Amino acid sequence: MTELLTIGEPMVLFASDEEDVTLDQATHFSKYSAGAELNVAIGVARLAHRVEYVSAVGDDPFGKYLSREIKDNGIATTYLLTDPDHWTGFYLKQLVSHGDPEIAYFRRDSAAAHFSSSVLDNINFNDLRLAHLSGIFAALSEHDLAVYKRLNQQLNEHQIPVIFDPNLRPTLWQSTEDMIQVTNNLASQAQIVIPGLNEAKILTGLTDPAEIAQFYFNQSVVTTTVIIKMGPSGAVVVDRNGAGIKVSGYPIESVVDTVGAGDGFATGVITALLENMSMIDAAKRGCAIGAMAVMSHGDNDGYPTKEQLENFYRQHVGGRIAKL
Repeated sequence: MTELLTIGEPMVLFASDEEDVTLDQATHFSKYSAGAELNVAIGVARLAHRVEYVSAVGDDPFGKYLSREIKDNGIATTYLLTDPDHWTGFYLKQLVSHGDPEIAYFRRDSAAAHFSSSVLDNINFNDLRLAHLSGIFAALSEHDLAVYKRLNQQLNEHQIPVIFDPNLRPTLWQSTEDMIQVTNNLASQAQIVIPGLNEAKILTGLTDPAEIAQFYFNQSVVTTTVIIKMGPSGAVVVDRNGAGIKVSGYPIESVVDTVGAGDGFATGVITALLENMSMIDAAKRGCAIGAMAVMSHGDNDGYPTKEQLENFYRQHVGGRIAKL
């Protein structure tokens, strides 16, 4: 029985092994699986929940590698297609001693950007409890935007709550205006919206978390909860009927790689809700897994098993809550 369904683009990541060397100068890289929605699927499966991943890879070495990685992580592949006519996307990531790394994407015209909408006719929605959708898949192509909207409609018809992460990727959009308009429209169709603070500033023009949440409530009768990710300082949870609650982050000694922290946060929220925890406790778990994510090189290597998560809680103080 599948608990979570997500759709996205799986990618191969080549992460530089040479610290603070620019990508054009780096010569040694390590290979990982990546892609925001795949990161979440891996994280959720690692915490012993059943996940169905909807996507397509090319009939090439990258596609074969990702298909194997997805299966090896215990993720169902009923709706994972192999496209012989299009390639599998990949990207390069810099290794840095501090700050965010340089990233170079190679994903235009990928297999995922040509995902067959006919697959949606065969999806079994009966046992699903949650769905995770991201603005990245919708930005890959006009075709994928139509696929996204149709899937979102199906989820709403089956009364399956949707958790939406904007995951802004400006280079995938024709313009900033288009990105803002479409992404906010997609958010209006989701029950739970989880933007990062910087993303929310771009999307709403606002800086106050409570005002940002109200923006999303005002544009939709569907949205019931907005969680604004605040990076190391934690997150703010606002529901339609109550005041905002601030959840503190978890201090860690050193940051290895910031990429994947947001997907780690989504993993925490999703798994907590699947375990019938409160939204506040879900945000606390999101902050914990986000913190664990930045301590590893790969985009999803730091995502924990249940035992690793419990050990992290025992060793780190964090997740305090306070009313705004």
